[in-house]
Amino acid sequence: MIRKFFLSCVAIVLVLTLVPSESAAQKSKYKPQQFIDKVLRSDPNMRDAIYAIKAVDQNGKVIAQINPNLPLLTASNLKTISTGIGLVCLGEDFKFKTKIAYSGTVKGNTLHGDLYIIGGGDPTLGSSDPVAYSIDSIFGVWADAVKALGVTKIEGNIVVDDSYFEREAIPSAWSWGNLGYDYGCAPSGLMFNENLLNVKLVPGKQEGDKVKIILDYPELPGFTFVNELSTGAAKTGNWSEFNVADLSMVGKFSGTVPIDRDTVKTQVSNKFPHISCGAAFRDFLIAKGVKVPMEIVPVENRCKNTSLTPVVETYSPELWKIVNVCNHISNNLYAEVIFRAVAKEMTGKGTYYAAQKYFDEKIQELGVSTVGYTQDDGSGLSRENYVSPEFFCNFFTMMSKQPVFQKYFESMPYPGVGTMRSVLKDRDPRYAANVHAKSGSLSCVKTYSGYVVGGKKSGLIKFSFLVNNYSCKTKEIQKRLEEFMYSLACTD
Repeated sequence: MIRKFFLSCVAIVLVLTLVPSESAAQKSKYKPQQFIDKVLRSDPNMRDAIYAIKAVDQNGKVIAQINPNLPLLTASNLKTISTGIGLVCLGEDFKFKTKIAYSGTVKGNTLHGDLYIIGGGDPTLGSSDPVAYSIDSIFGVWADAVKALGVTKIEGNIVVDDSYFEREAIPSAWSWGNLGYDYGCAPSGLMFNENLLNVKLVPGKQEGDKVKIILDYPELPGFTFVNELSTGAAKTGNWSEFNVADLSMVGKFSGTVPIDRDTVKTQVSNKFPHISCGAAFRDFLIAKGVKVPMEIVPVENRCKNTSLTPVVETYSPELWKIVNVCNHISNNLYAEVIFRAVAKEMTGKGTYYAAQKYFDEKIQELGVSTVGYTQDDGSGLSRENYVSPEFFCNFFTMMSKQPVFQKYFESMPYPGVGTMRSVLKDRDPRYAANVHAKSGSLSCVKTYSGYVVGGKKSGLIKFSFLVNNYSCKTKEIQKRLEEFMYSLACTD
């Protein structure tokens, strides 16, 4: 959901008109440092956890801290770094582009050659997210451009070029178990439907029966599902797992699907989205009356020196809109794309290694020390991302001085919006609305980092609260995180 800055302000004004309950209409009992000293230090749920906090006011004065220089796992808090550097380096109005071209010649109504779809890293191509342009409108532009050449028949093939990014299934530190899930979709040069396959799992009539796998959308020609799914007992839930890599056109489903479900709808990772994109456009052309061959050919199967004639280009929404979605709903794919696209556009290489190296150099160039900062991927899914609250606060301070800060600030969720929709809901909205922060979650990791709009004295507060390796229920850690953020929100 795209939010203009003035809409954020309007939302805050609206919540001010609400009359909070007597219990909610209270400021925090503690000042931020008092909360750390009197509550966190004595909380048994925090004793076996590793945690680090820092908060500074508009002048850099420390409001609260404990272990501020300790680098910890960040989870999705890392997206604030990826999107921030993305906006600074690429510009808020940057757009990804996709090209259509052809090889050979056009004679009469026939293309004697191949039609190329050349990806430019657009993560919104074919996405169902409201920020994306509809795929029918994009395909319509492509098809109209082809027909404008007088072409109603293609004798060659549809070639899909995903070489904008080097092929890397995942960052090396992602676990094998992450590859198949919707949150484990790594970038590719030609993406489609956010690199997801929509799949239906239909259980059998009896426990132990095979489960039927139906690929709903998009098509993926040549792909095979290995089916090790069985029908489980009623009320046992969906325990299906999906494993896939980009080394072969095979993916394996295993586990169980409960017998009392008619159909389980799921989304799994598509490691060959360029093939799906080509197949979808092929079908679109056929529907428009263009005769095309059925085969979709990866670009590596064509000569690298093939001469191409440009046909048309289409563009993604502006980067600030993509960043807004990325941070509001914590979209891993968008974050990974931004991370690698910065390196691609700045250095010519779109690898994870190139991105890691460039981010480190650029952050130092922007005047922020990289002590306490190690970034392995763009989204925070890797367990080799270690960042300290000190670094986050310094980074947020630097970002607040950039020309792109307004769009960056707008992308931070606040109570009632995105990943913060249920956060601080039982607190006085007059204070809670001051919190604009990115959440993060992994197994035994819970984090929040961002900004708090303080009073005249404290101004714009920057903060980070990272918790790792806790053994209690996450809701107990969440409660403490919210209490600390609320203490910041009540700072005069």
